[in-house]
Amino acid sequence: MIKAVLFDLDGTLLNTNQLIIESFKHVFETELNIYPDEKEIVQYFGEPLLQTLARYDEKNPQRLYNAYIKYNEKNHDDVVFAMEGAEKAILGLKERDIKVGVVSSKRRIMVDRGLKVCCLSELMDVIITPEDTEKHKPDGAPLVKACSMLGIDPTDALMVGDSHFDILCGKNAMAKTCLVKYTAIPIENILKYEPNFFIEKLTDLLEIADKENNKNVELCNNIV
Repeated sequence: MIKAVLFDLDGTLLNTNQLIIESFKHVFETELNIYPDEKEIVQYFGEPLLQTLARYDEKNPQRLYNAYIKYNEKNHDDVVFAMEGAEKAILGLKERDIKVGVVSSKRRIMVDRGLKVCCLSELMDVIITPEDTEKHKPDGAPLVKACSMLGIDPTDALMVGDSHFDILCGKNAMAKTCLVKYTAIPIENILKYEPNFFIEKLTDLLEIADKENNKNVELCNNIV
């Protein structure tokens, strides 16, 4: 049964891909004088920012982090927008009495800002960011925390994301998992982690929820 759908934010619920890529490029060019291509950058999508930057400057990733944050925050509101069908999917899930939330590796201040810019803030039942747990994606702790706050078992949750960090987070929490087809990461690199579902658009979640929950109702009726 699906009682809650928990979304990754960047690249899943909100289209922030170009902002993230440009922020990384700015930092690498101005601080390190290196020019990695987009394929190299997107493979770290979904990973905590400081962890990614430490790959390029192990001794002082905070310097890169500060430069990234400055550029990202300055340009954020002009280029971030909700993915197609995001609001419709969320409203449809809530009409089905399914809780909705965000489980992100992004700082809370920017998660809140992104949701507000895209007019989705008021629709969220729970928001989990790195400030809320000691362990982060791909560990299952953030999803477990979200489910605890919602009062449901993780096995009744569906984690929706665009990276293997999201899929592993869901699996490690014993939740169902769903990959979005519009991910910027090569799909074959994520499908090998075997998500339960694979969707082209967010509104496809409504059909998944209906099928899964109707299946559960039928099972209960057969038992009775």
